Amino acid sequence: MPARDRAVRDGGADAGGRGHRPRRRLPLPAAAEDHGEGRRPDRGCGPDREGGGGMISYLMRRILISLLVLIGISIVIFVMLHLISDSPGRVVLGPQASAAAVEAFNRENGFDRPLFAQYVDYVVQLLHGDLGRSYKLNEEVSVLFAQNAGRSAVLSLSGLVLALLIAIPLGILQAVRRNTVVDRAATGIAYLLYATPSFLVALLLIALLSQLVPLFPAEASQSTSPWAVFTDPRAMALPLTTLALTNVVVFSQYQRSAALEQLGMDYIKVARAKGAPERVVLMRHLLRNACIPLITLVGVMIPTLLAGNLIVESVFNYPGLGLLFLNSLHREDYPVLLAYTLIGGALTVLGNLLADLVVARADRRIELSR
Repeated sequence: MPARDRAVRDGGADAGGRGHRPRRRLPLPAAAEDHGEGRRPDRGCGPDREGGGGMISYLMRRILISLLVLIGISIVIFVMLHLISDSPGRVVLGPQASAAAVEAFNRENGFDRPLFAQYVDYVVQLLHGDLGRSYKLNEEVSVLFAQNAGRSAVLSLSGLVLALLIAIPLGILQAVRRNTVVDRAATGIAYLLYATPSFLVALLLIALLSQLVPLFPAEASQSTSPWAVFTDPRAMALPLTTLALTNVVVFSQYQRSAALEQLGMDYIKVARAKGAPERVVLMRHLLRNACIPLITLVGVMIPTLLAGNLIVESVFNYPGLGLLFLNSLHREDYPVLLAYTLIGGALTVLGNLLADLVVARADRRIELSR
């Protein structure tokens, strides 16, 4: 076919074939024009996307879910403790009390009512800040908790901070020196400690550092001050070390996995290709992103911290909430057990909520509307 005919067929291009008919540009939507030609609107997460609405809606949704979880926890714990525990009248009056006296006590205190009615009464008490009264100690549960909560909280937080200070650099070091002697030795020790129960770790520390080499006392400080960790560090060294070691095992391996994942990311490769010093790459670029998964883990591990406190306080005879719980368990002190488990569940839910919010603010890639 002659060139001129081909040109006429293709829309009037000249014989030299300088091009096809130019395409018509479709008009861009108004939203696209506002964001530049052909550019998609920014759909980043968080307050920047919706003027704060994204974070607020996410927060409200998470609070609602947390409240529903708390209600479910309270129902399960309330029913289970009622099923496995003895009659409150029998616990309070003792095994020698007559059946008539036990029945009269239960009737006077409303323990003969249906379980649902008792649960509603207990929820109303909780809303008024009343945790009940100890059967054996004849004191308000809230007073008992106020006397012991500070010591347990300071011990737990101190052990957690110490564990993080050790685990974060250790995990990053293992990731940077992957499959070296340092990495394999640290991983082996971590697995060994993970397989060792925390009470056995505590007993080994007592045997080594209190009996074999008498550096520290075997019993924790009996001070009523919640700051015994700082005012009497020698007496609190072994309990604090036990808590830290049992948590370092999990935190360091979790940190190692997160750091290994980040080291393969493009932004790390680009930073190194630009000649950034390794210290800058690790501290400025890697550290923040590698620590984000660890925040979630800390929130999830609150039950583990509470369980660790139980063991540490019982082994080292430290007067805290853990020791109070164990003594109440032996005495079948139902109100104390119920309050402790409910508060533990509430702390777990709160820890998960705070961890989600912190991660959502720290990691801009998270879509809050999910």
